[in-house]
Amino acid sequence: MLKHPFDEAIALAADERGGYTGQSHPAYGNMVGPFGGVIGATLLNAVMSHPSRLGDPVALTVHYASPIVDAGFTVHARAIRTNRSTQHWFIELSQGEQVAAFATAVTATRRETWQETAARFPQVPPPEQIVRAPVEPRWSWTGRYDMRFIEGGLVMSDANGDSAQTQLWICDHPPRALDFLSLSAICDAFFPRILIRRPEWTPASTVSLTTYFHADAAQLSGHGSAAVLGVACAPHFGKGFFEQSAEIWSAAGVLLATSHQIVYFKS
Repeated sequence: MLKHPFDEAIALAADERGGYTGQSHPAYGNMVGPFGGVIGATLLNAVMSHPSRLGDPVALTVHYASPIVDAGFTVHARAIRTNRSTQHWFIELSQGEQVAAFATAVTATRRETWQETAARFPQVPPPEQIVRAPVEPRWSWTGRYDMRFIEGGLVMSDANGDSAQTQLWICDHPPRALDFLSLSAICDAFFPRILIRRPEWTPASTVSLTTYFHADAAQLSGHGSAAVLGVACAPHFGKGFFEQSAEIWSAAGVLLATSHQIVYFKS
């Protein structure tokens, strides 16, 4: 059976030193190097594949320390603290002798507790009523997603936008069942907010991305390959950086994950 392109892109092979080796994938290329979402998912995959892992992912913070070239790399993951129900991880991705990206993660065994969601699921049309957006030719990774924009698509013009918000239905293309790895990548599958707010071309690159997982493994296993609703905004731009926040919802109105990132831009 053929692997899904996403699974090929995040695949890791154990090496003799207790780490993993991987390889960038042309289907997930970005303007420079691989799509950041697939890099983050690869780092998380090192934790998910580790024989000492406890529980499911709760949080993942990825720091993109330098550009990653289209080539092989090594990944090392180690649990730096294990408690009764939580586990803290440190993960590094290296090319040559240099660390190109690193991450911290928290996994935990979940239990049923009181819960409330203060965020509200937007009133939006279903995905089948929206036309799929064309692939952005400069970024091959966009071809690996079915994106259906409700608002805030990538439209380059000379006029400034009046909002940095995006709403879209998104799922893997070809279809793939949602799990923690693909969900972490989708949390980064939003165009830089500065291209929505000021739609002239502006170089931008994520510096640090944190994802919080609100769903457990059972919830995700029941989701299948259906599209999720992504909502992204930017609270602030200035002095060469902007913050980008996102929510990922199931079609049933369940908040699956939230993310926050700081992004460098040049203007």
